[in-house]
Amino acid sequence: KTPPFYIQDDIDVDENIRLKYRYLDLRRPEMQRNLILRHKVTKAMRDFFDSRDFLEIETPMLTKSTPEGARDYLVPSRVNAGTFYALPQSPQIFKQILMVAGYEKYFQIVRCFRDEDLRADRQPEFTQLDLEMSFVDEEDIYALLEEMIAHVFKTALGKEISLPMPRITWDEAMDKYGSDKPDLRFDMAFTDVTDLVKDTEFKVFRSVIDNGGVVKGIVVPGDAGIPRRELDDLVEYVNRYGAKGLAWACFNEDGSIKSQIMKFLGEDTIRNIGEKMGAKGGDLVLMIADKPATVARALGELRLEMARRMNMIDQDKLAFTWVTDFPMFEYNEDEKRYVAMHHPFTMPRHADLDKLESDPGSVKAIAYDMVLNGVEIGGGSLRIYQADVQEKVFKAIGLSIEEARSKFGFMLDAFQYGAPPHAGCAFGLDRLVMLMAKRQSIRDVIAFPKTQSASDIMSQAPSEVEPKQLKELHIKPDVEEEQEQSLV
Repeated sequence: KTPPFYIQDDIDVDENIRLKYRYLDLRRPEMQRNLILRHKVTKAMRDFFDSRDFLEIETPMLTKSTPEGARDYLVPSRVNAGTFYALPQSPQIFKQILMVAGYEKYFQIVRCFRDEDLRADRQPEFTQLDLEMSFVDEEDIYALLEEMIAHVFKTALGKEISLPMPRITWDEAMDKYGSDKPDLRFDMAFTDVTDLVKDTEFKVFRSVIDNGGVVKGIVVPGDAGIPRRELDDLVEYVNRYGAKGLAWACFNEDGSIKSQIMKFLGEDTIRNIGEKMGAKGGDLVLMIADKPATVARALGELRLEMARRMNMIDQDKLAFTWVTDFPMFEYNEDEKRYVAMHHPFTMPRHADLDKLESDPGSVKAIAYDMVLNGVEIGGGSLRIYQADVQEKVFKAIGLSIEEARSKFGFMLDAFQYGAPPHAGCAFGLDRLVMLMAKRQSIRDVIAFPKTQSASDIMSQAPSEVEPKQLKELHIKPDVEEEQEQSLV
């Protein structure tokens, strides 16, 4: 039978067609190379941890639902009618209990599940390298994981990685790049020029600053000759990320300056801004004035966009970094409460323990992410191992002792029998292989992925089931009732 597309690389075919005929798509040399690479990566990981006396221990797939982040995938229990298991979002609790049980070095290549909105680097079911160690601190974790990643790249790709990896704090990453996973293959860091324009008569800047906002900018090397229509396009671009406007200044090779805000700030102020930002003749300066969070997001996206337009990103470069010292909590405006930035089992900085009740927003976590080329490939932390500290963290996120015991009682009970200091990390295997294979989507490095609507076109999952099966589970779908109500 004639296949619906050529079995070769570089085909121009809708991805849904490829997924429908995945058994044909997997014949293509490119897909075979991707899956062979994935095998090499997982084997290298297993060999590395085995050589260092780690034990690969499987944790349950049917677990207790403890919704505190993404939605759980729920599995109804036929034996215990009216109750549900959850598929694990991570093995977090079980691997900490393994530390309590005396297994000092654990790892696992494990499937995890999250019922969340999808994008190019997310799937409802995904694979991660999970690990945990007892009697270690963050320096031990950094050293081990850097060595592991270097081994994986050397074994699977024949590439050497320079160690140790650089580190940047979360505050510094947000201040300089507007992202907690900065792409460091190019520079173009932010410069804060608020102090240079705080006394200006320019009402737009003054209003922002008077209301607690900031003015930051980036220098785009060699782009002073940018056409006006492209500048107008950039204004629209930052609008998408919440910025109300974009100020620009072209520092021409002949020493002249062109800027739409020259008449408001004056040439001397514009030159002072250029000097502080390190702009040279031929460079373009772009500035955004807004709330700090809006500036971080909009200018961060603009930084990436300008790097793409100016071909500043070396596609062969491997820019690793650790991002450290994350805030312990972030405030959820919708729920009017603090939530854990990583997860509620992360150890706060020891100096901040007294602030858990009085000032949770200022508490820093002993947490770390490994970032590669602007993508978070792994994240972890030192863990809480004392029941009293864990209860304080639950309280800080609005979880009562009763609720905490209902969801995590078995873990709190385990801590009472003595738990060692421990730490761990989890790496997204799909994302890592995607970057190593230089692909744009993790669907290209997974044999049978789901679409962005979380469906499998080939097998037509999810699907309806027989009424008999639902009856056995004591489940009655109300989809039809909801549809009828929506028509009223």
